[in-house]
Amino acid sequence: NMIKMNNLNKLNNVFATTFEVEENQVKSLAYRKTPLWDSVGQMTLIANIEDEFDIVIQSEDIMDFNSYDAAKSILTDKYNISFE
Repeated sequence: NMIKMNNLNKLNNVFATTFEVEENQVKSLAYRKTPLWDSVGQMTLIANIEDEFDIVIQSEDIMDFNSYDAAKSILTDKYNISFE
């Protein structure tokens, strides 16, 4: 299904663009372990994800977006975005 594949591409692109890495590096990214992923980078990431997926991320979820895998699972579980 192309639409579902698009979500994965979108997420990868958001991470790659936000943190200035290649798309093949996004899966290893994590908060404070990635050069640009500090508290400012966190807010940029959240804003970019919100724009890309047209959602509003709840404030209690923001700090849980602390790795690529965490972001993917939160978006799936709480925001009904499929990456399959």
